[in-house]
Amino acid sequence: MSPEKQSLTFLHSAVLLFGGTALFAKLIDLNALDITVYRTAVAAIALCAFLFFTRQAILLKQTKDYGVALLLGMVVGLHWVTYFAGMQMAGITIGIIAFFTYPVMTVFMEPLFSKRLPHTQDVFIAMMVLLGIYLLVPEASLGNQATLGIVTGMFSGFLFALRNILHKRFFMGYSGPQTMLYQTLVASIMLCAFIEVPLNQVSQHDLYLLLLVGVVFTATPHALFAASLAHLSAKTAGLISCLQPLYASFFAFLLLHEKITLTTLVGGSLVISGAFFETYLVNKQAKAAK
Repeated sequence: MSPEKQSLTFLHSAVLLFGGTALFAKLIDLNALDITVYRTAVAAIALCAFLFFTRQAILLKQTKDYGVALLLGMVVGLHWVTYFAGMQMAGITIGIIAFFTYPVMTVFMEPLFSKRLPHTQDVFIAMMVLLGIYLLVPEASLGNQATLGIVTGMFSGFLFALRNILHKRFFMGYSGPQTMLYQTLVASIMLCAFIEVPLNQVSQHDLYLLLLVGVVFTATPHALFAASLAHLSAKTAGLISCLQPLYASFFAFLLLHEKITLTTLVGGSLVISGAFFETYLVNKQAKAAK
């Protein structure tokens, strides 16, 4: 197998596993914050072991980078809490689609760092995505549980976009596993004081699921994703990553029997299409600039 084909296998495997992560919001009988704390702790241990046994660097190169790692860990910790909370309130299908507005959010957030205005085509795509979100909302009331889940999912998307922008600007000198080691560690420590169910009261069933989501659906896909970038462009990785909500919706339908209505399909299609199209345009512009 060629290096390129092997990298594609790594990437598709990572995105498939990322899509399965949302299932645990429904499968684990804990609140979103507790799931995040235990999941990130397990992932940090797994990533540390991975770096150690593969003889990769664990310590950061400069002292100031620990401050950046602390900030990134705090942002990603809040992202994961709101991610699982959105799934629990709105369901897997709607929650993951609401979260996947983050590629379009990135379009509007990045210019703030480079002091330029968004392109007209980006504004059009954002409006299309907002229409998709509107179709997902069952009623125009924040008292509705599903609506709160959509708002929470979108906020989680904002935090994820912010994490990606900050990482790109200030933390690009480190590998995926090394980066995620510090982010998962910081997130777990930051949130552990707020857990409702202590570890000794977590059921054996939930402990097994936490080990599964921490190692297989958190540490492993991040390591695979980083490895795939050795022989694939960021363009390819970005486009294939847009398959994540499709995988999540399929798993929710197959394993949790969540119903998918026509309105959800239309709204979801608009959101995902916007993410696909924006990723295509951004990568096309980057290619033309070379």
